[in-house]
Amino acid sequence: MDNKDILSLAGDPRFISAIYNYCDRWCERCMFTSRCLNYEMGQEEDDDPEARDLNNEKFWEKLHSIFQQTISMLEEMLKEQGIDPDSLDMEAAEEENHRRRAEAEAHELSRAAREYREMVDNWFKSEQSLFEQKEDDLNTRLKFGIDGNEPYAEAVGITDKVDVIRWYQPQIYVKLMRALTSEYWDDKIEEKDAIQTDSNGSAKVALIGIDRSIGAWGEMRNYLPDKEDRILTILLHLDRLRRKVEQFFPEAREFVRPGFDELEVMENNRVY
Repeated sequence: MDNKDILSLAGDPRFISAIYNYCDRWCERCMFTSRCLNYEMGQEEDDDPEARDLNNEKFWEKLHSIFQQTISMLEEMLKEQGIDPDSLDMEAAEEENHRRRAEAEAHELSRAAREYREMVDNWFKSEQSLFEQKEDDLNTRLKFGIDGNEPYAEAVGITDKVDVIRWYQPQIYVKLMRALTSEYWDDKIEEKDAIQTDSNGSAKVALIGIDRSIGAWGEMRNYLPDKEDRILTILLHLDRLRRKVEQFFPEAREFVRPGFDELEVMENNRVY
């Protein structure tokens, strides 16, 4: 795929502009994949197995091609905005990025998100035998027809909730870090929408991940009543984190994510 192909896809009205910037990256469970440019480009790359093999020359050729396309597109964008790439103080910008990232990593929100990530890892490690025991119990009930199809439904339910917990476990931290680092650059924009900022959008994605994780842990509590105390500890930590994020980014919930939160769109970009 060359520059013209990428630009042609970017101009296709079926794609929702920037929808991929504020999603949870769970394409398998997304209803908007047919409207997502990022997904479309990824699918085209996945059609060629050789292009995904690090030991195949085609992989490195494709990577180099993407590099050249990206640089070319960046240069075109800078020209359109009247910016001279040679005038950019990259060293100062890099120092500022390092400083902002260090501040974000030390922030109470990112610390709490890292703590949650570790809590989840520790919980699953310590409860490995419990899951094995639960699996044996469900298989026995299925084998002897005890409770009809309930054991199967329970197994599917547990697997689904574990998937949700594990998917959002690292993402909450990543999205909060982006929200915290974006806040500085958002403030540099003179004319901006107070709500539609990258920091609010990233914080909203983090909040959605927290909400869904709380729901999944709540269901796990029902499936594993003997572990209620430990699960409640995790739930309390998540709930405190949720409240803190809402306090620090009070307008995040109001951020309208392209596609996902839009009730009305232009006729040539209708969500259906």
